[in-house]
Amino acid sequence: MQLHDLAPAPGSRKNRKRVGRGPGSGMGKTSTRGHKGLKARSGGSVRPGFEGGQMPIYRRLPKRGFTNIFKTNNAVLNIKDLERFEEGVTIDPQILYQANLVKGRVDGIKILGSGDVTKKLVLKNLLVSKTARDKIEAAGGSVE
Repeated sequence: MQLHDLAPAPGSRKNRKRVGRGPGSGMGKTSTRGHKGLKARSGGSVRPGFEGGQMPIYRRLPKRGFTNIFKTNNAVLNIKDLERFEEGVTIDPQILYQANLVKGRVDGIKILGSGDVTKKLVLKNLLVSKTARDKIEAAGGSVE
């Protein structure tokens, strides 16, 4: 077999429908669009969500809730995630980004108290829960 012998399987290829090419094609005159009406016109179709004049569902259903414009997006870490750092290291948001512990845009980073910490760590410019603060200080570290 050579490259010029290759052919698609019989019946797998079909010619596209060419509309508006005269009455003999069976798809001439109105070009399969029917007679008049909105869908027969150029650019004629209803907008998304249109229900034929019936009150659409997005107007029938009541509005609920609101968006809090003061909401903050905090990244959450546990103190067990900080075990990878060496003893005596100052941990700030920049170091956490470099270590890929925090990704994307966040308003703050909060350290929670799940797990144990055995190393002496210094936390700077981070939100820290009371449990996490107690465990870090018990290990000899500090929170600034």
